[in-house]
Amino acid sequence: MWPFVVVALVGAGVGVLVRGFFPVRARRAAVVTPTSQGVSKDARELLRALRSTVLVLDANGDVLQASPSAYSYGLVRSGRVALAAVSELVERVRAEGQPQDRELSLPRGPLAGAGEMIFQLRVVPLTGGRILVVGDDHTAARRLDQVRRDFVANVSHELKTPVGALALLSETLEEAADDPVAVRRFTAQMRRESRRLTALVQEIIDLSRLQEPDALVGSELVDIDAVVAEAADRVRVEAESRRITLAVGGEPGLHVFGDADLLTTAVRNLLDNALRHSDPLGRVSVGVARDGDKVRIAVVDQGEGIAPAQQERIFERFYRGDPARARRTGGTGLGLSIVKHVAADHGGEAEVWSKPGAGSTFTLVLPIADPPTTASPDTTAPTPGVPRQP
Repeated sequence: MWPFVVVALVGAGVGVLVRGFFPVRARRAAVVTPTSQGVSKDARELLRALRSTVLVLDANGDVLQASPSAYSYGLVRSGRVALAAVSELVERVRAEGQPQDRELSLPRGPLAGAGEMIFQLRVVPLTGGRILVVGDDHTAARRLDQVRRDFVANVSHELKTPVGALALLSETLEEAADDPVAVRRFTAQMRRESRRLTALVQEIIDLSRLQEPDALVGSELVDIDAVVAEAADRVRVEAESRRITLAVGGEPGLHVFGDADLLTTAVRNLLDNALRHSDPLGRVSVGVARDGDKVRIAVVDQGEGIAPAQQERIFERFYRGDPARARRTGGTGLGLSIVKHVAADHGGEAEVWSKPGAGSTFTLVLPIADPPTTASPDTTAPTPGVPRQP
């Protein structure tokens, strides 16, 4: 029995030694293997399902897992966090051991002069010295908020101008009540400011309507000929007063799906813009043409033209290349912005071609809609009691 006991004890001792030596390497392998793979498969699938930008960093700051957007945003380069502000936030969380939320303004690229993006970051410490970074791009939302604030500020300024002018003119008119010539002059100025105020309020209403999510819920088949004719009729008196010839032509019988009133407003705004920038005895033309699966409504003037630097901004709200001329002609700076919104809401776009001294061409491009064909007389059912004609 003793030999068997001795062998058993020796075997147990060897087993203890083996278990004491080899599990160290096994445990090391158990740690190294997941680290080399980044994170577990389930964790990778979970992170991949998130819409946010996600980073998982190891204890040395190397990237274990990163969503594709992290590379497109420039957050990760060569397996490391590329932006100093993000690295500093990660190290602060690593040192304190507490999650942190921070909104950071980050550069869009490594080059000087690159734009900025606004990121909302949440950095969370994990086990084993790893760090989870979750980010959401709020750049568009912040830009929208800024546009809204600018819009309110611009509206306030634009409304104050004619209102203040009317108040001043009324006071001056009261003081000059005994002077018929002054009364007529100030009355004419008040009418001009009143028209400007009315136009501004109406265009603000139109622009607000276009920004509603259900602006085109009830789209209908729209006859482009009727739209152009109505828009031309609305500006014909203005054209005659400025002694400008207004010509309408092009391919008839074209249709689009949308809102006839909005399309008429867009074409009328293009005509208003052309008339304001045309000299007396000039000519403004409206042409309609089919271009494949699109309808092109072009308004051509023979005015002073637009400089290339200004063409990129003419569709912005309240932008006026020549404020003095706009004030003299009654422009509000919203007409072309409304055209752009109408085109976008109808699935189209607004184009401009212009050359200083050679006039301008503004084109409203819309998807064409082929109206349903009506049945021919030979295929219609006969009316009861009426024989079919041979």
